[in-house]
Amino acid sequence: MKTHTFREMTRAELVQKRDELTEELFNLKMRRSIKTLENPLRLRTIGREIARINTVLREDELSIRSLAEGKLSILGAARSGKSAEK
Repeated sequence: MKTHTFREMTRAELVQKRDELTEELFNLKMRRSIKTLENPLRLRTIGREIARINTVLREDELSIRSLAEGKLSILGAARSGKSAEK
């Protein structure tokens, strides 16, 4: 994935994606120790994606660039509409 697609995600989505990629990287490394991989380049690709996600999270933490705003659910939008009418 490109960096700009990571910047369109929320912080929670990025953390979840990073955790998934870290788990996949661990599983690939374990498989590599047992037998050869079909696509050994995937190890490098996953490592780079994890690094990109960490960079985007750090940029947001330091207020260099901001991430996408949290998405409101249907219930959140309905509640905010009711309180505005009162």
